[in-house]
Amino acid sequence: MKKNPAATLRGMLMLLCFLAAAWVLWSGHFDPLLLGLGAFSCLATLVIVWRMGYFNREIFALTISLRLLTYWGWLIKEIVMSSLAVTKVVLNPRLPISARYIELKASAVGPIGQVIFANSITLTPGTLTLDLHQGELKVHALTQEGAEDLMSGEMDRRVASLGDR
Repeated sequence: MKKNPAATLRGMLMLLCFLAAAWVLWSGHFDPLLLGLGAFSCLATLVIVWRMGYFNREIFALTISLRLLTYWGWLIKEIVMSSLAVTKVVLNPRLPISARYIELKASAVGPIGQVIFANSITLTPGTLTLDLHQGELKVHALTQEGAEDLMSGEMDRRVASLGDR
């Protein structure tokens, strides 16, 4: 889907502002030479991204919504719960690890939804997405319980509910 020129310009300006703010905040230097070099790097990055065709398509249309905020809250809770479960396994003297390799199918049709699903799995301690190809995910789980949680499909349903991306 082609974007209109106003949306392209808006996207470019937003990226430029984000890059400049990040550079200034992370560098902490305000000398004219360093600010000039930072401005040059931000502009060079913008040109490279533009030449890659990033602004030609509406590939990232995920907007901040109540659904997304609810998902983030749920994901944070899952990360905390998984952290506690992994801590319990690691601190157990018998080390009851029952590693599993599972394959899942993402319900999200678009690439952004699939990547959000894969990254959410990886963010959750005890699970790691090894591969994502055409909606098929290969996942390593530290425990059987972790694998069963993923196979229940709760995370997949929640990501798919964010919208068809």
